[in-house]
Amino acid sequence: MRFLVLSQYFPPETGAPQIRLASMIRELLRLGHTVEVITAMPNYPTGKIFPNYQQRFYQLDDWEGVTVHRIWMYAANGAGIKRLFNYFSFMLTAGWGLRKAQKPDYLFVESPPLFLGITGYIAAALWKVPFIFNVADLWPDTISALGLISKGLMLKLATRLELWLYRKADYITVVTVGVQQIMLNVKKVPASKILLLPNGVDTKLFGQARYEFAIDLPKDKQLILYAGTHGYAHGMEVVLQAAKLLTNTNVLFLCIGGGSDKQRIMQLSTDMGLENIIFWDSQPPEFIAHLYNLAIAGIATFRDSPLLECTRPAKTLPILAAGKPVLFSGAGEGAKLVTEAKAGIVTAPGDYNGLAQSIRKLINDPNYAIQLGRNGREYAEQYLDWSIIVADWLQQLESRL
Repeated sequence: MRFLVLSQYFPPETGAPQIRLASMIRELLRLGHTVEVITAMPNYPTGKIFPNYQQRFYQLDDWEGVTVHRIWMYAANGAGIKRLFNYFSFMLTAGWGLRKAQKPDYLFVESPPLFLGITGYIAAALWKVPFIFNVADLWPDTISALGLISKGLMLKLATRLELWLYRKADYITVVTVGVQQIMLNVKKVPASKILLLPNGVDTKLFGQARYEFAIDLPKDKQLILYAGTHGYAHGMEVVLQAAKLLTNTNVLFLCIGGGSDKQRIMQLSTDMGLENIIFWDSQPPEFIAHLYNLAIAGIATFRDSPLLECTRPAKTLPILAAGKPVLFSGAGEGAKLVTEAKAGIVTAPGDYNGLAQSIRKLINDPNYAIQLGRNGREYAEQYLDWSIIVADWLQQLESRL
C-alpha cells in the first residue's frame, strides 16, 4: 500500500510526534509499504527554521529512502497569535506539497494542529482516497481543560471544526483506550471509524546497544533523566520542588527537550536557586538512549486533569525499553501502564514530597531499582515495540475494508 503522511512536524526535528511518525514509517517500509511525506521546513522547538532550509519555499528531501516534500510556513513557538499564524500558514502552503506528491492509497494526517485536517480532507476528497485523521492529542479539549483557551467564540469554532473533521474522516486513529472511549461516548464517533495506534518504542535503540558520546556531566551524581516536551500540561514544577527537597543529596536532574513552557520552568528553577537541575536542548534519540545508560531512573510528569488521564506519555516508553525505573508523577493510563508493568513508582500529580521519597527509595535500594528496570524492559519487548504496534494497526485497517 502507498501511504502519504501529512504532518507539520518531522525529523530532523526532535520531539514526540517526530519520533512517533519516524518509527511508524520505518516499520511500514520494513513491511513492504511505500510512504511519502509532506511537512514543514524544520523549526521545532526553537521556532526558527533550521539553517540548511532557510529562505526556501519548497525543498525535496530524501529521508531514509522516503520522499519528503518540505514547505515554508511562518515559524514560531510558544502560544498566542504567532502560533496560530504558524498553524494556519502551513495549512495553506501544504497544498503545494500535495500537488507534488503521488496519489496515495491512504492519506494519513497528523493532529494537532487541528487545522491541518482541513487540508487533508480536501486533498483526500479530490484524490478520492481514504482520509485517516491521527488524533495524537484531544484538541481543543486539552487546552480548554488546562485553562489555556477561554470559553468563547474561538473555543466554540475549534470544537465545531473538531467534530466536523471527525465526521469527514474515513478513519480516526487514537493513541489510548481512554481517548477511544471519549470518541465513542462523548464525540459520538462510530466504532467502525476508530483505530487504535498507541505510542510504541524502538526496543533495539533503547536496549542493549551502547553508544559513545562525549558528555560533560559530573560522574559522582545519581542522574534522573527527564527527556521530552516541556509543556504546560506536564506540570514540571513538581520536578523543581522535588529537586529542592533533594538539595543535600548527590541527585542531579537533567531535563532535555523543548516546549512552550520551557523558558518559564528554567526561570523558575533559577528563582528557586536550584543547583541540582540542568536543562539541555532537544537531542537525537541515540543520544537519549546513551543518557539512559548513565541514569538511575527516568521521569515523566503530568498535571492533575481528567483529560490528561487519557494520555500515555511517549517519554515513559523509552525509560521502560532502556531498563530503567520509571518515576511517574500523574494519574490515568500512564500510571496504569507503569503499575501494570511493575516498572516504576507512581505518585499523585503535583506530589513533590512523594516524588522525592521515591527517588530516595531507588537510591537506597539498588536491587529494587534494578528489578523495576528489568520488569519494564520485558514489558516493552512484549507489548510496546513498534513492530507489534504497527502490525496490529494495519490489521485493524485491513479489517475495515
